[in-house]
Amino acid sequence: MIIFGTKGYLYQLAILTLVCGHCGNPSAHTLRKRVTKFTLFFVPLFPISTKYATQCTFCGAEQKVTKEQAEQLQTQAVAGGGYGGQQQHGQPQQPYQS
Repeated sequence: MIIFGTKGYLYQLAILTLVCGHCGNPSAHTLRKRVTKFTLFFVPLFPISTKYATQCTFCGAEQKVTKEQAEQLQTQAVAGGGYGGQQQHGQPQQPYQS
């Protein structure tokens, strides 16, 4: 008997201040990475798929992003410094549109 399946993992990469494309409010957005791995006998072996998305903490809307966009947003968060990757003057960044 062979037991196999998949298991999902969710990683929070960064928290950014963006203007939501859905509700229009400047709010915190979480940048998340979702990885689905193949398991054999409940041991995760290798990733099957990797997806990136941002989620608005105000309205809960989720927007898919590409790996390159996720890396750019993560770099933006680190360069901004401090919590949320905010700009120095505290102004929200430009709205993200795909």
